[in-house]
Amino acid sequence: MADPESPTPRPLTPVARVLRLCLHALLFGLLALCAGRAVTDSAPRAGWVVAACAVLAAVYTAGVLAPSVRRSPRAGALWLAGLGAAWAGLLVVSPDGLWIAFPLYFLELHLLRLRWGVAAVAATACAAIGGFLAHSGAVTPGAFLGPLLGGAVAVATVLGYQALYRESERRRELIEELIATRAELAAAERGAGILAERERLAREIHDTLAQGLSSIQLLLRAAERSLAEPAPAGRPDAPEGPGDAGSAAAAGAAGGDPVDPRAAALAHIGAAREAAQDNLAEARRFVRALTPPDLEHGSLAAALERLCTAAPGPRVRFCLSGAPRVLPTPYEVALLRIAQSALANVVRHAGAGRAEITLTFMDASVTLDVVDDGTGFDPSSAPSGEGGFGLPAMRSRAETLGGLFTVESAPGQGTAVAVTLPLPLEAP
Repeated sequence: MADPESPTPRPLTPVARVLRLCLHALLFGLLALCAGRAVTDSAPRAGWVVAACAVLAAVYTAGVLAPSVRRSPRAGALWLAGLGAAWAGLLVVSPDGLWIAFPLYFLELHLLRLRWGVAAVAATACAAIGGFLAHSGAVTPGAFLGPLLGGAVAVATVLGYQALYRESERRRELIEELIATRAELAAAERGAGILAERERLAREIHDTLAQGLSSIQLLLRAAERSLAEPAPAGRPDAPEGPGDAGSAAAAGAAGGDPVDPRAAALAHIGAAREAAQDNLAEARRFVRALTPPDLEHGSLAAALERLCTAAPGPRVRFCLSGAPRVLPTPYEVALLRIAQSALANVVRHAGAGRAEITLTFMDASVTLDVVDDGTGFDPSSAPSGEGGFGLPAMRSRAETLGGLFTVESAPGQGTAVAVTLPLPLEAP
């Protein structure tokens, strides 16, 4: 049975199919019982009773097999009218036709709207009472109570079923909505994960490969400038290898003979080659989301000191303040990447002569400061960096760990970049 108020009945559930089969069995069983009693009791009009039962069974079967009865309320009402006429004929020839009223109640309530269904049930009950009184010739309470109680039970049963059906439909719609919402959330989470991974890769490329390539470019430009200079007088023989070039460059820096341009160029090329090797290692590791190579075999302080020593351009000094402590890997990676990015900005944009990186350990936080004496800039109008990264990427790294990122600068007054990360609570 489906909800008669529904304009497009849904496919029957197993329970509804069982109820429909029970209704069919009840009606055909009552018709067989009525015809059998007429034959076995040798009723005066047994032939008419059997014929009336056969007509009623035929009309009922035709309506059950007709798809239009289930789809069209008009066709259902016409079928009920035909059933009523056939039942009235049976009721005229046999008092046992009273029994057919009970399955008719359910059919009327199922195929008609509620108010018309209740009216049809009342009319059927009155017809059943009238038929019984006509055959019995005596007025008894049972003649009234049976049809009326049967109609009341049918109405209550159908109303209860419809209420359960509507509740089931509401739950089904809620479940479908929840499933759709869960699918949307899953899609949103996948999208957020993809965006987060893209942002991670973009930050890693900006803070490692892009900075390393910039250093290589500066070193190669320095080598070009060195090769463009004439060789010093009295030094016709050029060094043959990077080691000799480094010695010659060191001798010149110490105040000895002038530095051979070829030796200086080879020294710059050797430094560029080392930077390329380091960037290759960085690329292999950040793709696998592993610890940067500078942190694999040493502390954060040692990695920052090596960063200052290898920085091309201005003199960079590293300072360590407070009692060092072991930091979680995400903290060390974030601080190292911020230092790399800030120092790269100093080398490329600041035009500074000196810079200083300070790592400070306090009781509840760790702070990284990168200060230079360069040209400075207006932080409120600063560009977001090449490709949209730079200061925003540093700020994002700090805020991801619950930290605070600040930039202090002004034109002609240098720049100070500071990031403070709260230290995680240690287990007691």
